[in-house]
Amino acid sequence: MPTPSRFPFGITNVAKSSTLGMLRGPDPTIYNTFFTDFNQHVDADWTLTSIGSTGTAALTALDGGCLLITDTAADNDGTQIQKTPASFLLAAGKRAFFKARFKVSDALEADFAIGLCVVDTTILGAVSGAGLTDGIFFSKDDGDALLDIQIQKNATTGQTRQAGIATIVSDTFLTVGWYYDGVSELVYFVNDNKLGTLNASSLYLPDVILTPSIALLNGTDAAKTATIDYIFASKER
Repeated sequence: MPTPSRFPFGITNVAKSSTLGMLRGPDPTIYNTFFTDFNQHVDADWTLTSIGSTGTAALTALDGGCLLITDTAADNDGTQIQKTPASFLLAAGKRAFFKARFKVSDALEADFAIGLCVVDTTILGAVSGAGLTDGIFFSKDDGDALLDIQIQKNATTGQTRQAGIATIVSDTFLTVGWYYDGVSELVYFVNDNKLGTLNASSLYLPDVILTPSIALLNGTDAAKTATIDYIFASKER
């Protein structure tokens, strides 16, 4: 086993003359960062919206810490949660990152979305690519097991979208992520493999405050679940 590299005097990412120039670690204030591994979950930190009867979002006993979202058992019943308050405003010149790990109980008969989204009571809508007006998110539609990624700015502006970037398998974890370069490009990943890029110019980049969001909708009259291992979002200040 190789010996780990040791930096007893620390490392830094800022100039010596800055406030945290002598801190023995990277300056954490450079980024606005949200990360939860779901070892803990506070209901008041999230807004839960149910479609149909009331679904649930609660911790579940799995290695690594996980949140289990459970719909009630009617067709088109759904449950969504959004971190409150919203705190991510994407902007040119500021790089941003998102990563999450999740699984769904039924890869075919369910709708699902996860990403940074505007506060909205119906994240999953009737149109392909969900029903959001603003956001950057991964989603799957009822009736197929294909994962899509989408950048959406305003209902009247339009979207840039890539469909079918990966195939979801029932009850099998998948890791997704994206990186916005602060200029005009968004790179997307599945299981830490770079799969492609989307146009993230000012034509498409959302210009409202977004928040970590998860949504699940039944595709049949049987309860579906989604299990979230973690969510990470970070943006340069």
